[in-house]
Amino acid sequence: MASPADLFLKIGLDENTAKNTVANNKVTANLTAVIHEAGVADGCDRTVGNLLYTVATKFPANALVHRPTLLKYIISSKIKTPAQLEAAFSFLSTTASDKLNVDDFEAACGIGVEISLEDIKKVVNEIFEESKAVILEQRYRTNVGEIFGQIRKKQPWADPKIVKQTVDAELYSLLGERTAADNEKPTKKKKEKPKPEDKAIVEEAAPVPEEEINPFSIFPSPEQNLKVHTEIYFSDRPVLRASNSRELLNKHLKITEGKVLTRFPPEPNGYLHIGHAKAMFVNFGLAKERGGCCYLRYDDTNPEAEKKEYIDHIEEIVGWMGWAPFKITYTSDYFQELYDLAVELIRRGHAYVDHQTPDEIKAYREEKKNSPWRDRPIEESLKLFDDMKRGLIEEGKATLRMKQDMQSDNFNMYDLIAYRIKFTPHPHAGDKWCIYPSYDYAHCIVDSLENITHSLCTLEFETRRASYYWLLDALGLYQPYVWEYSRLNVSNTVMSKRKLNMLVTDNWVDGWDDPRLMTLAGLRRRGVTATAINTFVRGIGITRSDCSLIHLNRLEYHIREELNKTSPRTMVVLNPLKVVITNMDASVMDLDAKKWPDAPADDPTSFYKVPFSKVVYIEQSDFRMKDSKDYYGLAPGKSVLLRYAFPIKCTEVILGGDKETILEIHAEYDPSKKSKPKGVLHWVSESSPGVDPLKVEVRLFDKLFISENPSELGKDYLGDLNPHSKVVVKDAYASSCLKNAATGDAFQFERLGYFVVDKESSPEKLVFNRTVTLRDSYGKVGK
Repeated sequence: MASPADLFLKIGLDENTAKNTVANNKVTANLTAVIHEAGVADGCDRTVGNLLYTVATKFPANALVHRPTLLKYIISSKIKTPAQLEAAFSFLSTTASDKLNVDDFEAACGIGVEISLEDIKKVVNEIFEESKAVILEQRYRTNVGEIFGQIRKKQPWADPKIVKQTVDAELYSLLGERTAADNEKPTKKKKEKPKPEDKAIVEEAAPVPEEEINPFSIFPSPEQNLKVHTEIYFSDRPVLRASNSRELLNKHLKITEGKVLTRFPPEPNGYLHIGHAKAMFVNFGLAKERGGCCYLRYDDTNPEAEKKEYIDHIEEIVGWMGWAPFKITYTSDYFQELYDLAVELIRRGHAYVDHQTPDEIKAYREEKKNSPWRDRPIEESLKLFDDMKRGLIEEGKATLRMKQDMQSDNFNMYDLIAYRIKFTPHPHAGDKWCIYPSYDYAHCIVDSLENITHSLCTLEFETRRASYYWLLDALGLYQPYVWEYSRLNVSNTVMSKRKLNMLVTDNWVDGWDDPRLMTLAGLRRRGVTATAINTFVRGIGITRSDCSLIHLNRLEYHIREELNKTSPRTMVVLNPLKVVITNMDASVMDLDAKKWPDAPADDPTSFYKVPFSKVVYIEQSDFRMKDSKDYYGLAPGKSVLLRYAFPIKCTEVILGGDKETILEIHAEYDPSKKSKPKGVLHWVSESSPGVDPLKVEVRLFDKLFISENPSELGKDYLGDLNPHSKVVVKDAYASSCLKNAATGDAFQFERLGYFVVDKESSPEKLVFNRTVTLRDSYGKVGK
């Protein structure tokens, strides 16, 4: 058998095109199939070969049933120009898998229409006469492409080679030989910078892609689900072009009333992470945008890994994210239907009971060898499968495997396991079953049983698409529209459930809701809102680009944007340094401080009271013994402004016995506020003489991993954990207005960042988690 490269050369492709084609597996498979369908494996005319290449790369996927017919027209030279082929594509795309009307097809493609040289010359002369003045002015710089376009409108089936020869001849007749001026490159005019008002007009007129306005516009409607979903190539049988029949689709549409039905199908074996937020946005979002419904379906096919804790968490967190399931279902709800269909699959000769061990199955797959039990009699497999169900076969001694194609180029067609024996009670189904379906078997069938219109999943499942449609086709079931989108990969973290589980169970972090994790529970505990997460996910879009790593600062940008609008301001000092104001008496003043930067002066609810007394506390980092020009903190002899209060000037520094440790600062305040220092500091004061301010614990969280992509480190990823990802400040001082703060309340601590009250807070001591700092690098660098 000739190699693909030899085949491509035989049909007239040049060496570069053939080489580039072989490098693309999908085009190679398509073109090889087209060559064999057309019956030209021994070679053909180069013009025909180029048309076949175009068929392989551009043929509409929804009309693959008509491809053999089109190839007959090409081989017989009834379709011989690119224009005719494009017209054929357009006609077949509209026809899809419906019956082909040959007369309409031939009329649309100009089959049988012969355009003489005289016809072409007549059209060319007409167009040159209309454009004569412009051609004489621009000479050989004339845009010939526009002329060809006008000719195609008038004579769409004219041979393009003859058209080019005629146009070239007419140009020479009109203009004569090229001159030196004709060969000079035109000088480019410098573009004038638009005036501000012009720029505004340009920006206003620039169209915004529809997918940016509505990311769900890329998905077809349920009525369009007649197209070929995918082509499955077999080593021993014809290509399977998976698609719904009109009868199956009509039955589906009657049940659903044409509504969009999606599903969010998490496996309840851990807590959901931010990647699941994208999956929720895609599935719930599409259903909401189209006026449809979205199931929350627990993919609970593995009883050993699933817990009631995870099930309860998933339902609760889906609601917190703002999504309302149309119905909550479990794959285990369909265990009887799945079993019955497995029996039917055996009866149809598409499944068999196998006795290979996992290691043997792996070895046979690597060698593309069939199992010794693959061709056992159907009745024997039926009996053995019944024995499996009744618990008569030991765990690990038998599986039910789908009879797919062990010689396929897709390893997900290597006779995947449909059922395995597990003598483990199920969290939802109890102890009724001792055989459980695999994901590869159950997922597509339950999609079909629930009449899902759009089965949306991440790109790592793309290679499973063939198995998905093979199984539904083998059972004659309705086929949902499958589309894969890119995973959400965020920097400086891991989102593999296996790795997350290890971090939790080995106590590298403090549980599934540790604020350093990208679990949704962890993000919520950290103070991140569902609105910020959904905005972040929507901004990323629904794409198939699976190599991008989204920088953490992009998420932080959206968090800040949200918290800036919703978090009242207050003051907290993390590492207090005592300042005694020597020219103030023992009285306490109540000053007004703003909860919001733009608080209107006449709105009392926009302010809170802060006590100002003889003893205040500032951050240790806001004082230096030596001043400098670029330093705006306090220093000996220097003044700063205490936020919402008065300017103070350092008059004395009290040192410890080592003559280095600063015990306290003495300062004088300016009650007249006449001095205007540049530096502004946050502070906290004693609420009454001799009584310390409100003492709180503050937890400063940072990136969990040092590297942007710790997953690249393989087994060594734990060595990349950031030792400073959690810093606990036990004795911070806070403004007294925080004393009644409740779990989940969020604040901006001025100059420090955004913080939220943690669930471990008690009446005796509040605990705050830092959500994010005030730094906004994403907005500045535009990442």
